[in-house]
Parts: sequence; C-alpha cells; structure tokens
Amino acid sequence: MATATAKQSASGSKRRYRLWMMFIILFMGWAGYTLFGQMQQQKATYQKLTAIEEGIEETRARTEELNKKVEQLNDPEYISQLATKELGMVKEGEQQIFSE
Repeated sequence: MATATAKQSASGSKRRYRLWMMFIILFMGWAGYTLFGQMQQQKATYQKLTAIEEGIEETRARTEELNKKVEQLNDPEYISQLATKELGMVKEGEQQIFSE
C-alpha cells in the first residue's frame, strides 16, 4: 500500500507542477502580449504628440508674425508708405515717380 500511495503522490505532484508551469507560461504570454500592445500605443501617442507640438510651434510663429503686422498697421508712417506703394496715393504737393 505504501508504494501505491507514493506513486499517486508523485503523479499528483507532477500534475500540479505541470498545471503550475502551464499557468506561468500562459501568464507570461499574456504579459508579453499586453506589453507589446502598450508599446505600440505609446509609439502612436508619441507620434501624435510630436505632430501636435509642431503644429503649436507653427501657430506661435504665425501669431508672432501677425502681431508684428498689427504693430506696423498701427504706425501712421507705415500706412502712408503702403498707400503710396500699393494704391498710388500721394500727399498734396508731392509727385509719384514711377520706375521700372
């Protein structure tokens, strides 16, 4: 009887060991799959972030350019130059000289 119980105990230990190893292997597979998926998501998010940051920089540059333009348009001398250059307007008593 003792040998029969020892064999059953040994086969039970092997079965528990196999189940435990299968569980560990499945868990490691799931963890690897999840990690890979998260790395792909992180890469995609980083690319979106980079594109948005580039857009922000372009917008800042454009805003700065427009602010300078607004400052120039508040200057009466600049407005006078624009009127003369683009519209051909001159002040009273002045003559416009055309050059080609």
